[in-house]
Amino acid sequence: MAITLGQRSLARLDGVHPKLVRVIMRAAAMARPDEDFTVLEGVRTLERQKALYAQGRTAPGKIVTWTLKSNHFRNPRTGFGHAVDLAPFPIDWNDSVRFDRLAGLMFRAASIEGVKIRWGADWDQDGKPRERGESDSPHFELA
Repeated sequence: MAITLGQRSLARLDGVHPKLVRVIMRAAAMARPDEDFTVLEGVRTLERQKALYAQGRTAPGKIVTWTLKSNHFRNPRTGFGHAVDLAPFPIDWNDSVRFDRLAGLMFRAASIEGVKIRWGADWDQDGKPRERGESDSPHFELA
């Protein structure tokens, strides 16, 4: 049991808060081969955030999850990004079941590490993903 994060995934963790990196590494150590995942993005620049925002990530009537304020930016107090985007690998954007399983894995790892996290598909943290239009399934951040 365990997966190995590739060099690209590890590089994308550069600048991410060590507590969140610990959770991700614990999740990888706990993951079965069919729970493989990849790191899509860690620390972001303002330019990158503006480009993502310009893509129209928020549909009318949905909760705004893409703003020009982001926990992907380096926090001025800590110097680290406090968010990361992960996806089950191979990526199938329409397979919410696999994203939900990855979230479960991340929450189990966070519990073991004693770190509180929040998931972008359950912003209100009520345990009911996507029920209010939350749609950022790849997003995890320090709570």
